Amino acid sequence: MKNKIAKVLPGGIGEELGFEEGDILLSINGTEVKDIIDYKFLLADDYVEVEILKPNEEIWEFEIEKEYGEDLGIEFEQAILDKAKSCTNKCMFCFIDQLPKGMRETLYFKDDDSRLSFLQGNFVTLTNMKDEDIDRIIKYRISPINVSVHTTNPELRVKMLKNRFAGNIYERLKKLAEAGITINAQIVTVPNVNNSKELKRTIEDLYKLYPSVQNVAAVPIGITKFREGLECVEIYNKETAKNEINIVKSLQTKYIKEIGTPFIRLSDEFYVIAEEEIPNAEFYEEYEQLEDGVGMIRLLRNTIATDINALSKGSGSFTMITGTSAFNEINKVCEIIKKKNSKIKMECYKIINEFFGETITVAGLLTGKDIINQLKGKIKTEFLIMSDNMFRKGYEMGSIEDKIMLDDLKVKDIENALGVKVIICNYTGEDLIQLINEHCKEE
Repeated sequence: MKNKIAKVLPGGIGEELGFEEGDILLSINGTEVKDIIDYKFLLADDYVEVEILKPNEEIWEFEIEKEYGEDLGIEFEQAILDKAKSCTNKCMFCFIDQLPKGMRETLYFKDDDSRLSFLQGNFVTLTNMKDEDIDRIIKYRISPINVSVHTTNPELRVKMLKNRFAGNIYERLKKLAEAGITINAQIVTVPNVNNSKELKRTIEDLYKLYPSVQNVAAVPIGITKFREGLECVEIYNKETAKNEINIVKSLQTKYIKEIGTPFIRLSDEFYVIAEEEIPNAEFYEEYEQLEDGVGMIRLLRNTIATDINALSKGSGSFTMITGTSAFNEINKVCEIIKKKNSKIKMECYKIINEFFGETITVAGLLTGKDIINQLKGKIKTEFLIMSDNMFRKGYEMGSIEDKIMLDDLKVKDIENALGVKVIICNYTGEDLIQLINEHCKEE
């Protein structure tokens, strides 16, 4: 049931006042709590009046004095106290539309909810929102908000998202920017659609909204082999990826001179496809766009270089796996570790994505079945190191053995099939070195 309390945290206000699991939050300061944004906004003051419905139908009223911004110390059955708003777009690059049949139901849900953007960092298109929803973002200061822009060309955006309401993106972004809402923008680029001159136009439009639009990340389209019934699109090759890098580089140079930051950054995939060197660490500043695959290679290189001297002097044996695009980089890391300590055995395997198709090259979209099929009988080490982005979000609170992959296989399934102990790592150099040290035997 909506607003039902699932957990009362020890030592919190709720426990002190006698809140219990199963209680229902009715209102704060006389206002009905519709969702998590209402809850956080209404609860901000240092004095609040709260109504709770108990399981026996009694309504308890509380007058609470607390610290400004202090929470009640309760968690709800549903994170946003409501059903997430689904997306009505039919984007030409949508990954969910390219999933095969028979996967778990939750994978087919397309969310486009500004509340999830605020709370979990999800990207939203703003096309599935009414004007009053935009006003609510401004009223409640929902910031930062992550927006999938793709293009600021109204006609092209309607075509790309297949939504007749998609063309007003720039007006909405401008309204949010003028209200002081911080915006992170994402562009999925499709060759011969919204790239090249169209990409330049979009970046320049967004730059006019700086500093409210803080940064922009551009990522290349990814397509699976399950595109039956969908329109034909091209993917990047060495030449087209290099062309995109050159177009964006001229803008980056200009923006660094004007505001001290590149403003627009391309995901690592562009540089890998183009066989171009990735930018230096200063270019990525605080690595705020890692979720878009921006700066991951540079961060790994730099942290390995910094932390390699902390590598254990003991012995151990490890296998690392990754997708096609990052294989060369991860293999270099293995060589660095072996060179530093010859008693540590490191192997690296490239996993071809046969489940979705070989055009999908990132580690985060690998499946357990492909890993098992391609590694069975090959692993000769004690441990298998897997990146945590191979596992689905929402399972972080469970045990390592219960972490689940896209095809529903769990860590324990992989361990049983391959006869190896799995270590989950975030693949930053610091985390990797630390985990290797923990599993080495001192001599």
